[in-house]
Amino acid sequence: MVRMTPSLYVKPTLGVGRMATGYAELLRARHAVRLLAGTLLGRLPNATGPIAIALFIRAAGGSMTLAGALSAVYGLATAVGQPMLGRLVDLYGQPRVMLPASVVSALGAATLALTGIDPLPLAYGCVLVFGLFTPPLEGGLRALWPSVLKREEQVHSAYALDAVAQEVMFAAGPLLVTLLVAGWSEAAALLVVNALGVLGALSVVVSPPSRNWRSAPRTPHWLGALRSAGLKVLLAAFFFVGLALGTFALAAVSYADDHGDKLVSTYLLAAQGAGALVGGVVYGARSWPGSHERRLLTLVALFAAGNLPLALVPGVPVMVAFGGLSGLFLAPSLACAFVVVDRHAPAGTVTEAFSWLVTTFGVGAAAGTAAVGTVIERGGTGAGFAVAGAGGVAALLVMLAAWPVLRDAARARTGVVAGAPAAGPGPVTGPPCAQTEQNGGA
Repeated sequence: MVRMTPSLYVKPTLGVGRMATGYAELLRARHAVRLLAGTLLGRLPNATGPIAIALFIRAAGGSMTLAGALSAVYGLATAVGQPMLGRLVDLYGQPRVMLPASVVSALGAATLALTGIDPLPLAYGCVLVFGLFTPPLEGGLRALWPSVLKREEQVHSAYALDAVAQEVMFAAGPLLVTLLVAGWSEAAALLVVNALGVLGALSVVVSPPSRNWRSAPRTPHWLGALRSAGLKVLLAAFFFVGLALGTFALAAVSYADDHGDKLVSTYLLAAQGAGALVGGVVYGARSWPGSHERRLLTLVALFAAGNLPLALVPGVPVMVAFGGLSGLFLAPSLACAFVVVDRHAPAGTVTEAFSWLVTTFGVGAAAGTAAVGTVIERGGTGAGFAVAGAGGVAALLVMLAAWPVLRDAARARTGVVAGAPAAGPGPVTGPPCAQTEQNGGA
């Protein structure tokens, strides 16, 4: 474990040239581009899994119900597998876990592509293996950044850039599947995407940072990373952030139906993605005052506020602007959340802790997608978008209610003397004095 020195307070300044210079310096760091690109490529099967499975099942003659059921199995299996594999990575290192998991996951997808849906139990088993063994590359990359980028502010910028890159990948991945289906077949799409995923994982695990990385010494405990009270608060909050995001896509489709133009939903989704892209890039390019926990509280509050206007369902131009606003604080919230997770994760559990956050966020998104359909049928499109706003507000309320837990855990990590005057979650005007512990350093 490497304890980074505290960063000096830097007055936030912003400019295109400054941002470009900061990110260029980050990407010039040895292995940075390789790790980021390899992780994105390795996560391609995860980004495209549900749509690739659904298209394949429909092409094989299966019903929409079956396609939905198998996609749900994949999502649940991934949710279970990511933290489990993350714990194994912390125990045994990245190469010994991630590459075999990637190969086994790809074999599950390939078997499905080659055998189809008959017999049906085999199809379910293939999808289960496909999801359960999806390697925790996202958490693994975030565990590697501190050993690749020696300065704390660069690590925080890398988290933001990583969050932005994930947004781009999750938007481009389904497009790639669609092109493969149009030019070849649904089975070929499954095979090609998973072959690329294995190549991406291979690129990461044979790199020196991945081979040399070792988790900090850990205290054996059956709960692993979940024994951290602060981490559990973050997971509860980001379940609702995920729920807010998960409702948006289906509500956008309903809004497009109301306006008689299917392209409108594309405009809304593109606006939200663009908002996340801009927010993440700007956030990662600046140095911010105050503690990470308070900053995350502020970002979640802004995320909640950005989602509330959606329920007004105004005309298309204003709604597109609201869509961009709803995404503006998403990537910054995720980037800051990973920093806070790193601060609260018990020693030796950083990959597992990151994987728990990814999983909880994904489960929340799936729950939002599942619930909002009924809400829209009963209350209309505005009610559907109101669920997104409610999810953001719920995330904020969780953090406010559990603020003492986050505050006390942060103090314990940074050595604040017991009995010092209590601080509420209000704004901070002075420079940050806490040190950030980054796990997984060289």
